[in-house]
Amino acid sequence: MTLSGKGRARLRDMIAAFGLAASVTAAGAAVPLAARAADLVTLHFWAAWDPSLPDARIAQDKIKAFEAAHPDIKIDVQVMSFGAMHDKLVTAIAGGQPPDVSWGLSEWLGELNRMGALADLTDEAKNWPDRDALYPNALSGLTIDGHLMALPHYLGIRGLLYHADMLKQAGIDSPPTSWDELVADAAKIHDKTGKYGFAVANDTVRAPQEIFTLMAENDVPLAEARGKGKFINNWNTDKDQLARMTQVLGLYKTMLEKGAIAPNATAWGWEEEDNNFALGQYAMVMDGSWMHLHVPRYPDSMKDVRIAPPPKMARAATYFEINPIYVYKGPHAKQAWTFASYLDSKDYQAAARPADSPRKDVQGTDMWGTEFAKLADIGVNFPPVALGQISRDLQEAIGRVLLRKQDPEIVAKWLGKAINKDLRQSGELASS
Repeated sequence: MTLSGKGRARLRDMIAAFGLAASVTAAGAAVPLAARAADLVTLHFWAAWDPSLPDARIAQDKIKAFEAAHPDIKIDVQVMSFGAMHDKLVTAIAGGQPPDVSWGLSEWLGELNRMGALADLTDEAKNWPDRDALYPNALSGLTIDGHLMALPHYLGIRGLLYHADMLKQAGIDSPPTSWDELVADAAKIHDKTGKYGFAVANDTVRAPQEIFTLMAENDVPLAEARGKGKFINNWNTDKDQLARMTQVLGLYKTMLEKGAIAPNATAWGWEEEDNNFALGQYAMVMDGSWMHLHVPRYPDSMKDVRIAPPPKMARAATYFEINPIYVYKGPHAKQAWTFASYLDSKDYQAAARPADSPRKDVQGTDMWGTEFAKLADIGVNFPPVALGQISRDLQEAIGRVLLRKQDPEIVAKWLGKAINKDLRQSGELASS
């Protein structure tokens, strides 16, 4: 079809009008579509939530709210297990294509830092308005040589969970405040109820976390920092440290010999430990706030559960599991910081992490929030070293005492040497 001169003029006007309309944003500002597309940054975010649980849906809604407030940033979420995430991160970092932000475990901090993958957040955090709202030890636990290398996402603080009715049946009015009391109470509980008083893990990641708690309570450093990312274990050169570590391993031996733990439970992992406590099969355990998830499943056996501070050794301490938000080096560091710091905002934390937030101003209203929050100040976390083989050696040390019945001092000496061997293999061993 051939257009007249007048028709061609009208067509030019229509094309011009269309181009103008396409360049106008919803707010009325004239921004070419090509420029808007170029300005849009997509952040790749790896998470490990369980899609079937409410907190996952809340997190997804909050991420949508973030995108609405930051139209120049889109969040591409990939969900996977922690185990799969670790392996995928190592592969992606080696290939030069890490995500922008991810969930993670504090046990990965030393490894990821040594790989040079993490963004240094120190300068960004200096004037961060939310900084003072976070527990100081949550931030210091993610700091290496004075540099903040991750943000705290949520906390796995450990307390002494106990079945109050079971203690009452044994004539015990209050939970034990020392490990000697716990061993003595366990004997009374077994005598009156036929059930064991306590449980420990000797399998899975729970085992090294539990023994590390006892080490912190008895002033036993796993590895001492020597600067520049170097560490060393001194148990075999420091007699006092060796004696205190021997006491820690000796406690495992005592609990087994005195009947505080069941002989057939010496190879339990976290599943057996958690589920059997939830079912009321034993009286006390060192555990975290996630145990509230068992209440709907086992309402009768969980109704008498109470929370107390961990029993003491030399001092009050507990394991302070800091699940980090890792920010990786890349071309979108500014936007990645904006998103990562949003995950620590009061708005996000109050909605998604009310019972285990690293913020002092976000606490659950029931005992699962308030009682664990009281323990935050005594929390201690692993040093920032590569913990893969060290965790396995800690687990083996427990097995040597409980299963092989080896002498605790001999095991302590072996473990100190094994830790230094692990540090040497990871390139983190300091000079003697």
